[in-house]
Formats: sequence, C-alpha cells, structure tokens
Amino acid sequence: MWVIESMGGAVFWVAGHGRNSNVKRERRSIKVLKRPRKLRQSAYLLPNIFTVGNIFAGFFAVTAVLNGHHGNAAIAIGIAVVLDFFDGYVARLVNVATDFGSHLDSIADVISFGIAPALLIYSWGLMGLGKFASFSAFFFLMCGATRLARFNTQAGHLKHFYGLPIPAAAGFVAAITHLFKIPPEGDLFTILFAIVSYLLSFLMISNIHYLSLKEVKLSRGKAHLNILLLALLVAGVIWYSEQVLMALAGVYLCSGLISQARQSIKQYLRPKELSPEEINAD
Repeated sequence: MWVIESMGGAVFWVAGHGRNSNVKRERRSIKVLKRPRKLRQSAYLLPNIFTVGNIFAGFFAVTAVLNGHHGNAAIAIGIAVVLDFFDGYVARLVNVATDFGSHLDSIADVISFGIAPALLIYSWGLMGLGKFASFSAFFFLMCGATRLARFNTQAGHLKHFYGLPIPAAAGFVAAITHLFKIPPEGDLFTILFAIVSYLLSFLMISNIHYLSLKEVKLSRGKAHLNILLLALLVAGVIWYSEQVLMALAGVYLCSGLISQARQSIKQYLRPKELSPEEINAD
C-alpha cells in the first residue's frame, strides 16, 4: 500500500513537474512569436515616417513661398524629393507596402510636388504676368495631379515611368529657383521660365519613358567605385548645390527626351515590312 502511494506520488510529482515545464515553454514560445509581430508592426511605421516628413517639407515650402522666402521653399522641395525616394525604398526593403501608405504618399506628393512648385511658378517666376501666371501655375498643378492619378492606376515595379515623374518636375522648378535665387530682370527670362513650366507640365502627362530609380542598384558593378561616386555626389551637393542640383535635374529631364528621340529615329530608319497583299501583288 505504501509502495503504491509512493509510486503514485512519484508519478504525480513527475506529471506535475512536466505540466509546469510545458506551460513555461508555451509562454516562452508565445513571447517569441509576439516579438516578430511587434517588429512587423513597427516596420509599417518606417515608410510612413518619411511620408510625414514629406508632408511637413511641402507645408514648409508653401508657407515659405507665402512669406516671400523662395530660396527656403526650393530647399524644402528638394528635401521632400529625398524623403519621397526613401519612403518607397524603405517600404520595398522591409516589404511593408500598403494601400494606406500608397494613398498617403500620393497626398504628400500633391502638396510637396504639386502645390508648392505651382506657387513658386506663380510667385517667383511669373508674378508680373497676372492671370497668365495663375493659369500657368494651375496648369502645372493639374498636370501633376493627373500624372499621380495615372501612376496609381498602373502596375507596380515598373522599369520605366510613363511621363516625367512629378517629383522630378517639382525638383526642376526648385533647382532653377535655387540656382538664380532672384529672378533675372528682363522679359526674356520670364518667357523662358514660362516655356519651361509648360514643358514640364506636358512631359508629366506624356507617354515618354523615364527611367525608374527603383532599377538603379548600387550593388551592381564595383563597390568601391560606387562609393566614390556617391561620396563625390554628396560633396558636390554640399559645396556646389546650385550647379550640381541643376545639372542632375537637367540630365534626368533630358534623358527621357533623348531616349524618345533615339526610338523615333530607329523606327524611321527601320525597313518597312511588306503586308501580305503587297507581297502577293509583287
């Protein structure tokens, strides 16, 4: 009888001890599972932080234009371009792209790359042209909004953009403002600036292909050369920001036009294929 009780007690103690260890293991596993979920939830905030910074930069640019600080507005638009790039880059890096983040990013782009540069066009470059200045600024804004709407309806992971991206158009306006600081006197500059603003507007709603920066990977090629080029670019932006930023904006703007011209020339020089009716006629 005592042996049975001892054995029962031993069995009971072993079972109880095993039950406690299983509970502890389950609690530890739950904690381990909760950590990736918390990290995942935190990762969703990363691209949205850049988007909020983009919105703030756009808001700052608008208020700077209203206060007559056009140079500060141009710098704020440039910062918004950088934040917009890292917004999408971080979202793709951690694989947390969402519809909410996409819509929030579009709203930020309308503010930073639509309203802010449109106000620069009106207040800095075309102020003396009255209603024409207002119409030109509004036309730029509408073309930019149309460009964003078309981009949102296209499939993701595109190698090329259809039309000039609105950050590039806004960056070009900001680069001109940052380069000259004060508009040169004379009607010639006003006319040229008006032509540039309409060129940017039409390019945004065109079908000209522009390279997507998503396809530019620094990991390709020799790493030390990429680091050297990146260091030179950063140094150039710091010490010669006016000239370097204007050159970057101009090169990207012309890249689509040059690519389109080359394709048109190739199609023109390509031998014409005969239709079946023309072959039979011969």
